[in-house]
Amino acid sequence: MSLKKEQLEFYFREYYSMIFRVAFAELKARADAEDMVQEVFLRFLKYQPKFQSQEHERAWIVRTTINLCRDFQRNKWNRATVGLDRIPEADRKYMENPLIDEDGVLWAVLELPEQYRRPLYLFYYEDYSIKEIATALEKPENTVKTNLRRGREALKGILEAE
Repeated sequence: MSLKKEQLEFYFREYYSMIFRVAFAELKARADAEDMVQEVFLRFLKYQPKFQSQEHERAWIVRTTINLCRDFQRNKWNRATVGLDRIPEADRKYMENPLIDEDGVLWAVLELPEQYRRPLYLFYYEDYSIKEIATALEKPENTVKTNLRRGREALKGILEAE
């Protein structure tokens, strides 16, 4: 059974912005994030997963987005490109993203190592609970709590240094 046009439109309206923001947080490049949105929806169309709940649905979408971004970053061709994180702070105003409320804290979060960046971003920018983050990242809740605490400490160090 294939998805109906109305169902596809619903999923697109419901999740486009979230997928884009998560991909942008991972890749730090608008064009790459837009490509990842397309890839996530192609996976959705191809596999048409059945979800047990809305929480399961959101976790699948976040997990798929992160996995596709990780695969994208591992690709030798893509490692030769320069992400927004290497652009001087003074020039970042020209790279504004309409789907993300930009602030200095967001850029500091994006500079953190992956293990801290993901939980902090999902917790503070996507309003995920610790349980939802643990499900999406396939990590124990205590690991997520620890990474949130350590990420906050690292973020504090970055912000104090500025």
